[in-house]
Amino acid sequence: MFEPYRPEPYSDFRNPGPLAAYRGALEQVRGQLGGDHPLVIGGERVFTDRFITSIDPCNLDRVVGRSAAGGPAELERAMDAAEAAFEIWSQWTMEARAQTLVRLAATLRRHKFELAAWETFEAAKNYAEAEGDVAEAIDFCEYYARDALRWSAPAPTYAYPGEENSTSRIPMGVGVIIPPWNFPLAILVGSAVGPAVVGNTVVIKPSPSTPVIAAKFMECVEEAGVPPGVFNLLTGEDADLGDALVDHPRTRFINFTGSVATGLHINERAARAQPGQTFLKRVYTEMGGKDALIVDETVDLDEAAAVATTSGYGFQGQKCSAMSRLIVTAQVHDGLLERLKARVEELRMGPAEENFDITAVINRRQCDKIVGYLQEGSREARLVTGGGRAEGNGYYIRPTIFADVDPTASIASEEIFGPVVSVLKARDFDHALEIANGTPFGLTGGVMSRDRERLERARREFRVGNLYLNRKITGSLVGVQPFGGLDMSGSNSKAGGPEYLRLFMEAKTVTERF
Repeated sequence: MFEPYRPEPYSDFRNPGPLAAYRGALEQVRGQLGGDHPLVIGGERVFTDRFITSIDPCNLDRVVGRSAAGGPAELERAMDAAEAAFEIWSQWTMEARAQTLVRLAATLRRHKFELAAWETFEAAKNYAEAEGDVAEAIDFCEYYARDALRWSAPAPTYAYPGEENSTSRIPMGVGVIIPPWNFPLAILVGSAVGPAVVGNTVVIKPSPSTPVIAAKFMECVEEAGVPPGVFNLLTGEDADLGDALVDHPRTRFINFTGSVATGLHINERAARAQPGQTFLKRVYTEMGGKDALIVDETVDLDEAAAVATTSGYGFQGQKCSAMSRLIVTAQVHDGLLERLKARVEELRMGPAEENFDITAVINRRQCDKIVGYLQEGSREARLVTGGGRAEGNGYYIRPTIFADVDPTASIASEEIFGPVVSVLKARDFDHALEIANGTPFGLTGGVMSRDRERLERARREFRVGNLYLNRKITGSLVGVQPFGGLDMSGSNSKAGGPEYLRLFMEAKTVTERF
């Protein structure tokens, strides 16, 4: 039905053409900053008397925009709209819904640099990080559109004399999508279009830190001709909307990405049946990690330092997949630490709109949290470089390395979500693997080694949902590396993989005796 799936290509911003195009998009978006953005409920733009103000993390005097803040009345209205749309959308053929996703992907592609520019201002993403986020959103639409087609066929069953038996999958109903601020388009889109393509409708509550990019997505939804009510945008404060959406008796499923504390809270609340609720809610969570890269004595240390720098400091370490622990065997520990320090100190820091390597972290709360860990780390370990805030009218944190770190130290065991890497010395590869697995998290990990036996052992024993051998541990591609963690990193839903859409469907068996 469609041409074969392939991931959206990335631009090379070292070339004058893409660089000029991106800067042009920044200027276009700069002229739109400071505007007001509505809720979108049943295809209608809705304003309230309250707003969330979005500030550029790199320039605290710049207002990116104001987004209408919904409350209980808007929540009920969104549920009504999603439920009404479900009655129609669920009856569409899978092929028709898949075609709608492909049109949405084409719309996002036409606005790729514009959407990325909004992320540069709102989420402090430099050019490559912002474009990568939009490309991943496009990939989710394209991949799930194609994968959905196979789910329209009946499941295989054995024949039985005198009967016709069939098992099919049917959509569930209305779901709630709660995406994070660090991938404000990619995770929002992937979490929403997957359930939608198989017939569900959703209410999207984006992070209060990045509401404007969610509003821009809804503009693309309208442009692509998606029927009203399939996607409903409900911006607002977490305290006003979070629990209410999870508890709502018409919420069939919750798709969440965020902190462990919030994920556990959602899981607990969703397990309680509410008055009027007639089903068990499903909860899918992705809750972060304390990701480790193991480097042994068999590899090129310059290559290892480059991989560690990319893995640990891309987007200021604000990725659930980011390397926050570098575990090095004793023979090469000092040499790799020296090379890593040199590379990190070469990273340029400044505003995202000027495409610096390191920009600001997302908000004051996150900045204060990271500074607290930096202070704790200075007591727990040896500060190698960085270690505090940098000058500038934004939430700038110097990229930081700690060495002589005990595996049980807070900086080595708790998720910091910032440009902070703990370097841990291991006696040998056995000890390195023991340290890597000594955490309740299990999202991403990596091993750099030229020893085949060690790599095969890591395949078996390194307990993570995504394991990368001899490459960076960030940057999973939709359809290529299905993504999702084990243990306290989440419910292993494997976004962008062949098992994901089944999570949002029920199975129904029909038997007729002749």
